[in-house]
Amino acid sequence: MKTFVYMVRHGESPKMEGNERTRGLTLKGESDAQIVAELLKDEGIDTFISSPYRRAILTIEGLAHSLGKEMTVIEELKEIVFIGDDKILPDNEVYPLVKKMFSEQDYSLLGGESFTNSRNRVVTVLKNIISKYEGQKVAIGTHGAVMTMMMGYFDPQFDLDFLLNTSKPDIYKMEFDEGILTKTERLWRVTPELSVKGE
Repeated sequence: MKTFVYMVRHGESPKMEGNERTRGLTLKGESDAQIVAELLKDEGIDTFISSPYRRAILTIEGLAHSLGKEMTVIEELKEIVFIGDDKILPDNEVYPLVKKMFSEQDYSLLGGESFTNSRNRVVTVLKNIISKYEGQKVAIGTHGAVMTMMMGYFDPQFDLDFLLNTSKPDIYKMEFDEGILTKTERLWRVTPELSVKGE
């Protein structure tokens, strides 16, 4: 019995407001969330699950609502905790930190978590989702680093280089058969007809 997981990385999010949990989407992020909904509306998705972070929820919430589906928020699907107190780190600090964490997997900043701890957390949740929703199509609102960890657990080609070449948002359709990953397809694309307002 095949199970499909749609990894939906969140759209563009401002780093000048709120904290890691509360920052939402930029205007571009909101527009791209509409394109996400357009791309996935005919996939027959049964279940919507998200990280508790607002930007991840907002990226798939519109699609869930349009299909009349409830969304389940799972705390353990949050992004890597880079530093304590939900503090936002600017990109010029995040990217070198992520590279270091991928190469030194037990390294962490004060109040943050290591690659190893984060991966164990999110992979456990993903395995449970695949088991619980066997035979279904599940969309997960997620983040770049933890998405890469979850995908990389099943296929090592999804590594740091993969992460650095993903976009915000991004969509990957994973096909599982009896819990084994059999196929992965990138679905995110922006075409002129999708990017025109109102279509």
